Amino acid sequence: MSHPGKPVTELDSVTDRFRDSLSCEAASRDANKPDFRELDLGSPVSPLRTAHHAVGAAGNGGPAASSSSSSSGSFSGRTNPVSRRSDSGHTNSNGNNNHSGELSGSSENSPTATGGGNTRILKPGQARSDSIYSGQNGGSSSSSSSAVNSPPLNVLPTGNICPSGRIVKTGMAANRSSRSDVLGSGMGNYGHGSIIRGGGKSGSSTPDSPGIPSVRSSSGIGGEGNVAKRGATQGSDPEELKRAGNEHYKRGHFAEALGLYDRAIALSPASAAYRSNRAAALTGLGRLGEAVRECEEAVRLDPNYGRAHHRLASLFLRLGQVENARKHLCYPGMHLDPCEMHKLQLVEKHIAKCGDVRRIRDWESVVREVDAAIAAGADSSPQLFMCRAEALLKLHQIDDAESISIHVPKSEPLTISSSQAKFFGMLSEAYVYFVRAQIEMALGRFENAVKAAEKASQMDPRNVEVAVLVNNVRMVARARVRGNDLFKSERFTEACSAYGDGLRLDPSNSVLYCNRAACWFKLGQWERSIEDSNDALKIQPNYTKALLRRAASNSKLERWEEAVKDYEVLRKELPNNNEVAEALFHAQVALKKSRGEEVYNLKFGGEVEQVSGLEQFRAAITLPGVSVVHFEIASNSQCKQISPFVDTLCGRYPSINFLKVDIQENPTVATAENVRIVPTFKIYKNGSRVKEIVCPSRDMLEHSVRHYSF
Repeated sequence: MSHPGKPVTELDSVTDRFRDSLSCEAASRDANKPDFRELDLGSPVSPLRTAHHAVGAAGNGGPAASSSSSSSGSFSGRTNPVSRRSDSGHTNSNGNNNHSGELSGSSENSPTATGGGNTRILKPGQARSDSIYSGQNGGSSSSSSSAVNSPPLNVLPTGNICPSGRIVKTGMAANRSSRSDVLGSGMGNYGHGSIIRGGGKSGSSTPDSPGIPSVRSSSGIGGEGNVAKRGATQGSDPEELKRAGNEHYKRGHFAEALGLYDRAIALSPASAAYRSNRAAALTGLGRLGEAVRECEEAVRLDPNYGRAHHRLASLFLRLGQVENARKHLCYPGMHLDPCEMHKLQLVEKHIAKCGDVRRIRDWESVVREVDAAIAAGADSSPQLFMCRAEALLKLHQIDDAESISIHVPKSEPLTISSSQAKFFGMLSEAYVYFVRAQIEMALGRFENAVKAAEKASQMDPRNVEVAVLVNNVRMVARARVRGNDLFKSERFTEACSAYGDGLRLDPSNSVLYCNRAACWFKLGQWERSIEDSNDALKIQPNYTKALLRRAASNSKLERWEEAVKDYEVLRKELPNNNEVAEALFHAQVALKKSRGEEVYNLKFGGEVEQVSGLEQFRAAITLPGVSVVHFEIASNSQCKQISPFVDTLCGRYPSINFLKVDIQENPTVATAENVRIVPTFKIYKNGSRVKEIVCPSRDMLEHSVRHYSF
């Protein structure tokens, strides 16, 4: 091994042999590609530079070159008992901790010492490879991770130790097929600086830059060569597992990457970088709650791990937890990202504004602010999605509110810090159940509403808004049960009073309005029944029971046109309901009579009439009312497709007379009506043709039939 006083010029002859390889190594790191450093630079044995060179550099006015002690601590007899952080916890110039092996857009050049971000405390007589001493000219000591990883190209480290960790013999640099000679790190039975033949492992396995292979050789001492083979190493070396996981992650194979990170963590559970990588894979799979837990574990293992803090801040921001995001984004000693801070402030502004307009019950503004917060970055916040559902519920868009509550982003059980986050003054998880209880109430699922409200109360028992909701939900549910019991007992007046008690507590409950409308109908107070039905339909426009109540009440008041409109809607919603079909038929007949039209031979449940001759055809279309004639050819494929639908329309619109004419069997009818293309439909009213449709779609045909049914 070279001595500190040996002139640097003796090494110049071999410097050029490594210039290209070192340059390639630096370029590879810069491009965030695999870095082929294979020596644990946390070892007490490390590349050295001569003090002579350091003096020369300082004397020439350039920066003082870094230097290190030898493996035995023989550099001027001095040792350095103070160690710097490893690659898993090394603080860079920006105050961030660099963990090699982390998934990032930038490469990392810090040396590796121990796994999981632990600091190695050196024993007396040992000196860290990254320690830098002042030269003889009295220059002060300094530290630089780049100085360790990228030594000047015109100088070789003392002892011809290549940065890759291999011992290069003079004149043999080109012969790379022979066994590698790797410096030991003082582990096992080897002393500091001992050479391990065959690529045996030295030091502990630690996170490293993605794609960095471990030291391997085809043979080794004591069977080490078998372990060093790629196949065996992949199963036993967490670094190999991590690198394979990184490759899967880059390709978007998050599930495969997660499995490999899990195996790496099982072998090295104290590695903060492995935990952070696992969080990245979980994020890719959309499992944000689990990703938060992994990042928090990484921070617990290494509180100064900058990348884990940054990732945790991003996760909390996506979850809409602004305060938690700020705590990690502005962690003491970490470099503050202005872009991330701007995003956080934007999300915070919209959430705060959302709370303000929610307080004054400006629900349209709530929807706008929620959408703005989601667009700004809080795209996976269950609370924001439920806030939108609450606003839509208050705007009487119950179906949309329910749809959002069903498809809200999954909220896995979070950590303590996450579960304690506040949203509109209540705990974030409690708010989700708070809104769900309101939606269940609006849909008449009172038992589910009580359970959801009580769950919110268990999570946040001190919140006043939650306490009020729980009390109201319980009382409304009891009022509804009491009203139903009274209705079954035919005590309709008392039932109206019971439902009214519930409505005073929940004035936007469509179910209670509809139930009270049924009571008014039974009492013969049809106007009041229509009023309550209208109130129910304002809240829930597609409420079929409320439509039935209103249609029946309008029929009792002989408001046939309004009744027919409601029954038409119900006929489409309930196509197999015979009671609705019959009610529609009678309402249509009554409407025709009220208009002075003559009605003959109309009966409910009529069938499509088959025409067998010209005289029968003319007699049928001259009947009072509307007739729809289907001209067909039995063997025609289009006619076969639409013929069953004509039968459906016949049942749906019983006041209309439906006819069917096969033009091949009745050419005289086809000639008289000038029909050459099938299927053709002609509509007649009181004997006069009012519309002709050739090859219509089902929607077009029904639209025309409905138009002429009134």
